Amino acid sequence: MKSVCGYCGVGCGIEIHNGTLKGDRTYPVSKGLLCAKGASSLSSVNTDARLLHSQSRLTLHDDFSAIEWSTAIDMIAEKITATTADRVGLYLSGQLLSEDYYVANKLGKGFIGTNNVDTNSRMCMSSAVVAHKKAFGADYVPVRMDDIEHCNLLILVGSNAAEAHVVLSNKIKKAKKKGLKVVVIDPRETMTAEYADLYLPIRPGSDIDFFNLVAGHLIQEGMADLDYIDAHVNGYERYAEAIGKLPASELLTRCGIAPEKFEAFMTLFGSSENIITAWTMGINQSVQGVEKNLSIINMHLISGKINKAGNGPFSLTGQPNAMGGREVGGLSTMLAVHLDFDEASIAKVSDFWGTENIDNRAGLSAFEMVEAAERGELDLLIISHTDPIYHLPNRNRVEAAFKKIPFIIEINAYDDSETKPFSHLRLPAAPWGEKEGIQTNMDRTITRQEKLVETSGEAKPDWEIFSMIGRKLGFQEAFAYKNAAEIFEEFKAMTKLSKEAHLDIYRVDQQRLKTEPYVWGENLFGENRFLTANGKANLHMVESKNESEQRSPHFPFILLTGRIRDQWHSGTKTGLIEKLKKHKPDSFVEINSSDAASLHIQDGEHVEVSTLRGRVTLPAKVTDNIREKTIFIPVTERQVNYLTNDLLDPLSKEPDFNHAAATISKSGDQ
Repeated sequence: MKSVCGYCGVGCGIEIHNGTLKGDRTYPVSKGLLCAKGASSLSSVNTDARLLHSQSRLTLHDDFSAIEWSTAIDMIAEKITATTADRVGLYLSGQLLSEDYYVANKLGKGFIGTNNVDTNSRMCMSSAVVAHKKAFGADYVPVRMDDIEHCNLLILVGSNAAEAHVVLSNKIKKAKKKGLKVVVIDPRETMTAEYADLYLPIRPGSDIDFFNLVAGHLIQEGMADLDYIDAHVNGYERYAEAIGKLPASELLTRCGIAPEKFEAFMTLFGSSENIITAWTMGINQSVQGVEKNLSIINMHLISGKINKAGNGPFSLTGQPNAMGGREVGGLSTMLAVHLDFDEASIAKVSDFWGTENIDNRAGLSAFEMVEAAERGELDLLIISHTDPIYHLPNRNRVEAAFKKIPFIIEINAYDDSETKPFSHLRLPAAPWGEKEGIQTNMDRTITRQEKLVETSGEAKPDWEIFSMIGRKLGFQEAFAYKNAAEIFEEFKAMTKLSKEAHLDIYRVDQQRLKTEPYVWGENLFGENRFLTANGKANLHMVESKNESEQRSPHFPFILLTGRIRDQWHSGTKTGLIEKLKKHKPDSFVEINSSDAASLHIQDGEHVEVSTLRGRVTLPAKVTDNIREKTIFIPVTERQVNYLTNDLLDPLSKEPDFNHAAATISKSGDQ
């Protein structure tokens, strides 16, 4: 039996033979490769940590007690009916399959009438979504993983692919043997930097300065592709004039990169016919995340390194179906199938769903739901396959806000969540391996996830849970789904409503997906015609505004966060597997050896890390692989978000996880 991995956005093909899982050599994305997480997937399904039965309680001070499914659904319907739509929220996950996402989005926006339907993908790639729409006219990633095989220069910025996207990293290393050059731009000399041809230890937060510096150099040295710009790009003259006014020496100083390093970078750039820039949370998770994305896209547009094999800006997703959630419409700032809340789109979607309940205002994003809860404006929150208490920033604030929500429903496959102490009703969901459906990996490749084992306990697929709620609310016909295949057929038909039907998922043959994947939008920009009003891409002049939290005498360090290779998020699944714990600890704080010496901190010694929002105690990892006055904590440390900042990008509403001012001292010294 063949399926697809349910961890990162690479989406590797797998096979099951006599209960043994291995990589599928025929799958075009991964060609038989799997990382340690993917190879251990089956071990995470049948564990003692599973949530197998529905549980409820009246108050957060009570113990949970067993409850029947029918009683639980009755309770949810009563709570929804007793309040108004704008006081209801749904918080979804990039670990849902597209069918789960579709039904939840349809229920919330189409029938309950709330656009407060958001996803934990807000935390990782919403800045890229907004930038794609601003530059290209649609949320479209114009690069595929196979493009790396045609690339001469790969620029990785804010991405530790060797640990976060292991199989993609292996593809990169294989391409290097055929001549690919790799540049890594990161304040940490990561595992990815170890195989880079050039490593640039950029100062945290200076990404826009760097790409503006590159753009200015391209224009000044006559390296801009003026023919491409004239035919396919809007706003070049204004952009070139604004870039020309930026002092190059000051930009370089702000980046903290030696001049010879920058010259080496530009030499590589100038000598490379085909160039890809790939990034992930290190760029997106910022108060200027959208503008950081745009600075990268600008560089590709003015150099003409886009929309041909081996070229372009490549936004990497962290979760298995983050891309699928975008296609369905699982963000509060979009309606469905890449449609927004304009009058024409609402009319089309209303007619398709057969509803008159759609609100014309964008809903609350993830952290805006926290703010609404603080104000007493959120009565009910349904959380599906995610753990917001763990992963939202400024955790002390989030915990206080969640205590004010009268009724929280947690739909989860696992019992050991950080959100559990704040929930009133918990429903058992089927995880990866126990359900079937569709997911889209980070380069628009749609694959079928098969049901590999029997569903445990009383768990149900998320789509079925949302359908039960919809029917109980009186919308029997709209949610009368018998299986995931029916839902996907409806979603396929709906994609014809997308702008110029560019989301051509309606072409997918479900039966064919059993043997080979489908790539949507393959020829969308084939003639360099973008989905803007005049068919040209838009340049947007952006500048670094220093809006992130800055160092101070009391908080002289900048805290960075990120993934480590063999663990996944909080370790709910991977933390149960002994062989995945051997690579490196999942809880530590990296500190530069010079900073450690000045603070008399020894490797392995427990230290206290503090920000304006909270403090945690962790073992120190002393290293020369991180910039001075910069520290790093992996996101597998469940306490990390007691420290992180809840500043939001004003356009994407993505938090500034990667720029918190911090202090560090030996435990007990403060």
